[in-house]
Amino acid sequence: MSRRLSLPAGSQVTVTVSPTRGKAESPGDGVIKRSGGGIGLTSPAPRHSLGGAGSSTVATLQLSPVRRSGGGGSRYASLHGGAGVDDSADEFVHYTVHIPPTPERTVAASAESMDAPAPNAYEDGGAAEVRPPQRSYISGTIFTGGINQATRGHVLNISAASSAAAAAAASANMSCKMRGCEMPAFLASGAGGGGPCDCGFMICGECYADCVAAAGNCPGCKEPYSAGSDTDDDNDGEDDEAVSSSEERVQLPLTSMAKRFSIMHSMKIPSNNGGGGKPADFDHARWLFETKGTYGYGNALWPKDGHGGGGGAGFAGFEEPPNFGSRCRRPLTRKTSVSQAILSPYRLLIAIRLVALGFFLTWRIRHPNPEAVWLWALSVTCEVWFAFSWLLDSLPKLCPIHRAADLDVLAERFELPTARNPKGHSDLPGIDVFVSTADPEKEPPLVTANTILSILAADYPVEKLACYLSDDGGALLTFEALAETASFARTWVPFCRKHGVEPRSPEAYFGQKRDFLRNKVRVDFVRERRKVKREYDEFKVRVNSLPEAIRRRSDAYNAGEELRARRRQQEEAMAAGTLSGALPEAAATVKATWMSDGSQWPGTWLTSAPDHSRGDHAGIIQAMLAPPTSEPVLGAEPAESGGLIDTTGVDIRLPMLVYVSREKRPGYDHNKKAGAMNALVRTSAIMSNGPFILNLDCDHYVHNSAALREGMCFMLDRGGDRVCYVQFPQRFEGIDPNDRYANHNLVFFDVAMRAMDGLQGPMYVGTGCVFRRTALYGFSPPRATEHHGWLGRKKIKLFLRKPTMGKKTDRENNNDREMMLPPIEDDAFQQLDDIESSALLPRRFGSSATFVASIPVAEYQGRLLQDTPGAHQGRPAGALAVPREPLDAATVAEAISVISCFYEDKTEWGRRIGWIYGSVTEDVVTGYRMHNRGWRSVYCLTRRDAFRGTAPINLTDRLHQVLRWATGSVEIFFSRNNALFASPRMKFLQRVAYFNVGMYPFTSVFLLVYCVLPAVSLFSGKFIVQSLNATFLALLLIITITLCLLALLEIKWSGVTLNEWWRNEQFWVIGGTSAHPAAVLQGLLKVIAGVDISFTLTSKPGGAGDDGEEDAFAELYEVRWSFLMVPPVTIMMVNAVAVAVASARTLYSEFPQWSKLLGGAFFSFWVLCHLYPFAKGLLGRRGRVPTIVFVWSGLICMTISLLWVYISPPAGARELIGGGGFSFP
Repeated sequence: MSRRLSLPAGSQVTVTVSPTRGKAESPGDGVIKRSGGGIGLTSPAPRHSLGGAGSSTVATLQLSPVRRSGGGGSRYASLHGGAGVDDSADEFVHYTVHIPPTPERTVAASAESMDAPAPNAYEDGGAAEVRPPQRSYISGTIFTGGINQATRGHVLNISAASSAAAAAAASANMSCKMRGCEMPAFLASGAGGGGPCDCGFMICGECYADCVAAAGNCPGCKEPYSAGSDTDDDNDGEDDEAVSSSEERVQLPLTSMAKRFSIMHSMKIPSNNGGGGKPADFDHARWLFETKGTYGYGNALWPKDGHGGGGGAGFAGFEEPPNFGSRCRRPLTRKTSVSQAILSPYRLLIAIRLVALGFFLTWRIRHPNPEAVWLWALSVTCEVWFAFSWLLDSLPKLCPIHRAADLDVLAERFELPTARNPKGHSDLPGIDVFVSTADPEKEPPLVTANTILSILAADYPVEKLACYLSDDGGALLTFEALAETASFARTWVPFCRKHGVEPRSPEAYFGQKRDFLRNKVRVDFVRERRKVKREYDEFKVRVNSLPEAIRRRSDAYNAGEELRARRRQQEEAMAAGTLSGALPEAAATVKATWMSDGSQWPGTWLTSAPDHSRGDHAGIIQAMLAPPTSEPVLGAEPAESGGLIDTTGVDIRLPMLVYVSREKRPGYDHNKKAGAMNALVRTSAIMSNGPFILNLDCDHYVHNSAALREGMCFMLDRGGDRVCYVQFPQRFEGIDPNDRYANHNLVFFDVAMRAMDGLQGPMYVGTGCVFRRTALYGFSPPRATEHHGWLGRKKIKLFLRKPTMGKKTDRENNNDREMMLPPIEDDAFQQLDDIESSALLPRRFGSSATFVASIPVAEYQGRLLQDTPGAHQGRPAGALAVPREPLDAATVAEAISVISCFYEDKTEWGRRIGWIYGSVTEDVVTGYRMHNRGWRSVYCLTRRDAFRGTAPINLTDRLHQVLRWATGSVEIFFSRNNALFASPRMKFLQRVAYFNVGMYPFTSVFLLVYCVLPAVSLFSGKFIVQSLNATFLALLLIITITLCLLALLEIKWSGVTLNEWWRNEQFWVIGGTSAHPAAVLQGLLKVIAGVDISFTLTSKPGGAGDDGEEDAFAELYEVRWSFLMVPPVTIMMVNAVAVAVASARTLYSEFPQWSKLLGGAFFSFWVLCHLYPFAKGLLGRRGRVPTIVFVWSGLICMTISLLWVYISPPAGARELIGGGGFSFP
């Protein structure tokens, strides 16, 4: 029993459904046949009879190509064997259709009837009235699936009455023969009681009514119902053959049963049956294989042929789909606030603790201790200051935020081909990277070399990157180490680009303890990594041997100079006729330092000499690597290129690398690091003039190669023209696992800095910061906001960048003329007109015309794109995709002139422009000045650390570092940079944060007193309160609990751990009792007496030695005595002895006062717990007994002896002490 159905019009195949039994065909004859675009579907699985009840039926679906008639072009499917398509040479694919059992499908016919051949109505010109082959349908079942997919049948609910009627009609062979309908047939009233047509086609009443309403033709003979079939039988066969099953579907309406399948209507195939344009109902047989729905036009689907439907005459189609993402301006960055579930309780706890502190201090002031008024007064004074200090520290933390950058959007916007940039050159602005070093002995050249290599290998356009090394010591060792670094970079940088290694500092990469094969798929990676590792080991040997090589070379050249001088003297004597014995002794020659090419080093010599000492040498600029070309330069195989690795297809260009050592002469104030950075600003403006500047310390390498791109996202996004710098957090390596002295400083970088980011921006911390060059030049932002009124709640918007430049008449006539420079303001923030500004440029920036001409160029290159939302004066896209001008001798000569020691005379460098002078912490002052002019800053916390450096792990070095920071804060407090004198452009909470920076060292004075008070209380037997009142204890408990809860919430939204928070609290006490009081003293001496403060350079560790991890933390256990250790040691000793004495007195007293002992001992224990890391640092390395241990032992012995004398005094002194000897209670 077979039924051949065609797919919808437009398809090239027909479908044959052939239900068979398992024994009729072999399991292998069910396949999908492919031939000439046709596909046949059959089943390869064993097939069972359709009449089998209770089991699913497997039907054969065969898709074969159809033929077209020669005349009309209509599609047909022949039932003749000869007219079919040859299936023998076709390709087959398996396809299975499962027909599930239904309530209607019962055993209606025997297997024999199923096997009986179907009568052929048209064989040998037979009789006309021959019924078409009987077909078995399953009503109430909808099929889903498709080609090469599992086809499933879904059974609908059928009423029992309709099922019984259908079964009875089926048993009497009187059921409707319409496809999908098995309702009882409609019997005509004529003779024979057959169907309504003479052909005998059985049809139910509902289907008959539908056929009459549609076309009036009989579905069997295709003749109208009104007339009988009197035509030739041969034509019937041709008509039957000419009418394809596809056309039959269009003409035959859905039955009443099929109407329950769907309520959808086809909107694409119109009715050709005279239905008045009414669309035909939805055909599920066609939907089973393909959809004729249309999607229209859009970014989900754009029709390639331009016939998407639904466009109509009002839609102008395109042959090619447009770029829908070109106008989708996704932001480069996003800002999210901390979850309100954390932030709201955090703010509430701050308010609760503030109220509790108010009640606590009120109670303390109103309840003095008459027994010890002096003790009460000191304690209350300290507590009031601590409350004020806590408030200054907590207020800026009310608005923490999170930021993230989207590097994909940055690449799409600035590095894709456009009409102005057809080659797709990078349109990103240039970045000049500054690295500063001063002493090769304290800052090893190998550490600096690793930092330089990580910069050269950064993931940023090569032609837009330039690296400058400032050697403030002018040492030949640093110079030649940089030359070796440039040579090794030709191997290291292509290796990093080819394999995408991270981090890109070779020392950090080869020293990491993880699987280096992770995420590496190139087969040559292991071999090339081994070669580069061997080359780096040789590079380290060369760099580490440079000091000895320079010394030997210099000695050899100096010896030759002495011989030549002596020979010259002898020749002059012989020419004068002087006897050899009468020759004077040769004058001592100067021990010069020689370069490898045989010329004297113009910088600092190993043996100091005039014009060649650390404070007296010429300026030096050397371009180690020339500026690269704008087009990529691809490498080749090692045999062709002479390199170490295969760089085929890898860009082997290197960024420009420049060595700079500014001129130093006696009698000039060179302003330490700030002066060196300003010299780099002027040099880079002439040689590369990148609109953005990244400064790094020599020990801070690039740990994330994409860090520069993330910083650019914030500079180039909407509102980025108001951002003066992007500050990255500092991360450190080589710190002991316990972080004994809180070197990571995570509470500051992850809590305080992130909280300031929600205000006006974080402060500048000296390294890892991307600056806008025009902001360093002292210009104002294009827009600013002034805050007036109570707490700055009244805001006034200021637009500081004028649309034109020049005279008033020029501005009126040339309204479209752009102004290249932001306005210059005087010290009172009054804008100067354009003529005054232009005249002041040389006086403010110096006499270099080239440098002054570079200022508007840098401002223009740092602008946002014109199509950026909110950009009032942007640059067109593709404006920076131009090659850089090559260096020439005149440019280098001009760069040398701007690093002379007298260039800054009578200019505003250091006062308003560049890094600000006059403070040890020039970084904080520089950032403060920018915020004071209305600029904003951004804190960029990347998922992978952007930069990593080293920190001093030795206690003495750590204390001296903290001393320098605190001294700078004291200088800020006593200067015009105090936040109390800030302009209205700085937000109120930003003022509070900067004011706290200058105030926190003074807390140490009160902390010293408060740490001694518990010991004084224990010694005197008095307490800060007269008695432990319940109100006092309750308020103290509330203050303590709220502090702990605030700490937990800070840990929650910042990500720091509890151990890191506790280490920070401990070192706050250690620094507050050692370095901070010394800083306050030094600051007062400088302000009152004018005593200059000495600057100590922090030593940078050179890395772990060969002894492994044991020596990696060797400096941690070194005890280097310093005067800063005296106050903490004294506090620990006094509190320890006081606890012992008070315990003994209370234990053996006739009337023990346990409350006073408990209160004093608790606070003494609090002090000792915070000073525990300091005490541990004094003990030195484990397993060794340093001298300090013997000192401590002597102190303990003396303490025990005194206690014993007090407990058991001599017999003659018992009456004086006031008690008898020792006795058990």
